Amino acid sequence: MISGKYSKLFGLVIGLFIVISLVWASIILGLTKITPQMVIDSFYHFDGSKEHIIIQDTRLPRALIAATVGACLAIAGTIMQGLTNNPLASPSLFGVNAGASFFVVLGISFLGVTSLTSFTWLAFTGAALSTVIVYVLGSMGRDGLTPIKITLAGAAIAALFSSLTQGMLTLNERALDQVLFWLAGSVQGRELEILIAVLPYILIGWVAALTIGGQINVLSMGEDMAKGLGQKTILVKIFGGLIVVLLAGGAVAVAGPIGFLGIIIPHVARWLVGIDYRWVIPYSGILGAILLLLADIGARYIIMPMEVPVGVMTALIGVPFFIYIARRGINE
Repeated sequence: MISGKYSKLFGLVIGLFIVISLVWASIILGLTKITPQMVIDSFYHFDGSKEHIIIQDTRLPRALIAATVGACLAIAGTIMQGLTNNPLASPSLFGVNAGASFFVVLGISFLGVTSLTSFTWLAFTGAALSTVIVYVLGSMGRDGLTPIKITLAGAAIAALFSSLTQGMLTLNERALDQVLFWLAGSVQGRELEILIAVLPYILIGWVAALTIGGQINVLSMGEDMAKGLGQKTILVKIFGGLIVVLLAGGAVAVAGPIGFLGIIIPHVARWLVGIDYRWVIPYSGILGAILLLLADIGARYIIMPMEVPVGVMTALIGVPFFIYIARRGINE
């Protein structure tokens, strides 16, 4: 475990350096051979060659999207685990993935939507709406918003949206062909404009996440203790939920439903820096970006010249970890 304020700050700097290095590696590595000099020339002496076009239109957007989406999903999962006191909480708990997928398929089936940009806004809307519904359902009753109620509400809404999505896909093969790769979760083939469209919301979510760490620390001591210390817990949970909407909704809108990052990374961050969420949250963002960049680079080589969707890679990494956390929770 990293201890000491300056040691933790140094760890963040090292992590940021690793992210930048992996972004550079993501631009260079792949089926088409790219050299570092080609990357530099594509910015200062662009000549329209195949390599320069691949760098500017494919590799660079892909690397930036992977880093951003990884950070968003990891921070969203961290905040959810802190708010619900549930070690298995992740954006899928709020039905974010299911709501986003439902709205995308709905748009294709009934509105004739075909562009990735339109997919982005439909997915963002669906993710936000599903989160609001879960919060409202989880807040009903005399005892208000509780971890078990919000977990059950999230599972119910996720199951509902998933069933509706599968039903529409069964009836509409055209929609299935168009949305299948998006549903698998991928950063391949995404344009930088898609990220730019939701980037203002993501930036707001990042800044807000860095301000809520102290409040989550108080809430982690228990609902009654937090109230006794004067914290308005319902406001903290609502604010945290809005952050999850911005980060997880934006990430899913850009890259599709990529699972398990929100479960894995918070545990790794807490293992590194302890339970202080003022440090856990920024470390989660850095580690999430690192993991998704590594997964995306690895996805290019498994069945080359074809590629595995990065959502499949994170699932292969995340399922064993999920089982381990679940078993440890049961044993405890």
